[in-house]
Amino acid sequence: MLARVRSGALMGIDAVVVECEVDMALGLPYFNVVGLPEGAVRESKVRVVSALKNCGFELPSKRITVNLAPADIRKEGAAFELPIALGVLAAAKLLAEEPLGRFLFGGELSLDGGVKPIKGVLPLAVAARDGGYHGVMVPEANAAEAALVEGLEVLAVRHLRDAVGHLSGDKPLSAFLREPPGRGRASAHPAPLDLCDVRGQADLKTALELAAAGGHNVLLCGPPGSGKTMLARRLPGILPTMTFDEALEVTKIYSVLGLLGDTQSLMRERPFRAPHHTISDAGLVGGGPATRPGELSLAHHGVLFLDELPEFRRNVLEVLRQPMEEGAIHLARASQHVTYPCRVMLVAAMNPCPCGYFNVPGRTCTCTENRVHDYHSRVSGPLLDRIDITLQTRPVEFHHMGRGGTTEPSSAHYRERVEAARERQRRRFQDEPGVYCNAQMPTRLLHRHCQSTPRAEQMLERAVRRFGLSARAHDRILKLALTRADLEGHARIEDIDMALAIDCRQMDRRGWLHVNTQGGPPRALPAFREPGDP
Repeated sequence: MLARVRSGALMGIDAVVVECEVDMALGLPYFNVVGLPEGAVRESKVRVVSALKNCGFELPSKRITVNLAPADIRKEGAAFELPIALGVLAAAKLLAEEPLGRFLFGGELSLDGGVKPIKGVLPLAVAARDGGYHGVMVPEANAAEAALVEGLEVLAVRHLRDAVGHLSGDKPLSAFLREPPGRGRASAHPAPLDLCDVRGQADLKTALELAAAGGHNVLLCGPPGSGKTMLARRLPGILPTMTFDEALEVTKIYSVLGLLGDTQSLMRERPFRAPHHTISDAGLVGGGPATRPGELSLAHHGVLFLDELPEFRRNVLEVLRQPMEEGAIHLARASQHVTYPCRVMLVAAMNPCPCGYFNVPGRTCTCTENRVHDYHSRVSGPLLDRIDITLQTRPVEFHHMGRGGTTEPSSAHYRERVEAARERQRRRFQDEPGVYCNAQMPTRLLHRHCQSTPRAEQMLERAVRRFGLSARAHDRILKLALTRADLEGHARIEDIDMALAIDCRQMDRRGWLHVNTQGGPPRALPAFREPGDP
């Protein structure tokens, strides 16, 4: 007797429908699983047989063959145990096959028949909706995750007997009640850090506000203790709330890795990932034997913070170049080819030299000039060209550190302005799928949306010629100027917007790494000005 049950196999962050064909024929008792199964899938036959026996089902002494089709896709994990067990019962005439065709099934079985949670339930539910299935039957712990997909009946099961009782009609299960998209369980994460904790550095806070408003990449270079890491870790507190589509994309990635908490079904906060500089290239962008997402994809629609940027290995940093441009990482392996999304805000921090005190007033640098240049050469020009905002930080002055300092604006102040700017961008790109902010705007839309005043265009032309900027830098300055216009409510890019956008790319200027040989405080990098400006 042959029975068929449908489940799903993960391919990247999506699921492919897998047909579990169970054949029960005469012969010596044997249980075999084929169809490119990996170790955990091959071991599932032991748990399936034990779970069926402990639930009171008597299996005939026959040869059982399970085929997981399509056979050219690698099957991983324990999610196939529930569908295999139901297929065995259907093949043994202990369960009708007709109800099995309306659902996709997934779940790991314990030896007593309990159904344990699995990874990748959200992609499984999406595959069921796209495939026209009536619903999914998943472990109770994963039901809220599957219920994020609308138009789908979600059946939550605790035990194998619950699944059999519903499919046989003896004890029907009630569909899991989904929560409205705007609601959900409270996140277990602590309240975000507030920018009011950072004393001084008003220009850097303005730059972070600009970055948050348009989703732009940032590089902060300055001495130790100047607030680089402190500012970066408070950036999520001023980022706008994710839309439901953005949250669903992020949740799929975390679902594939099994990183969703017990009290959280939908990722509502933008992720913030800060990997250590000893990370490998596979750990950063994804890959490995199982082709799993890396830190870059885990920061999708959020912030990827690389502290001590030059300390990362050169090959690790260089693999960021193409994903930063495309917003996706393509991983090709012998057995599969997967694509993971990775639209992130890259925020990096670095010291001006290995000792950290190059050209810092009141401190003595112990590095030679060659060491300083070698240190900065670890960050390649092509990678630096993909960063929209590059700024030098300064040591915090004493009057800002004292208790009598003025009250600093809170993150709520900046977030309100950022939300207003993002709302303008949502209206601007409402007909462009996958584009949520100015930094993600493709080149074909630049001339349509980046309308500048004649004086602003002249300023950009002069800056490109004066600093030798690339075409990519030209486009990124335009996007940055458009974000500044969105923040201030300008109908088009004004000259003040363009000037600020050019000033935010300080490391594009020749000689910015200037050694002050005259003594005294270093000369401040001059802001970009037109001839005749006051």
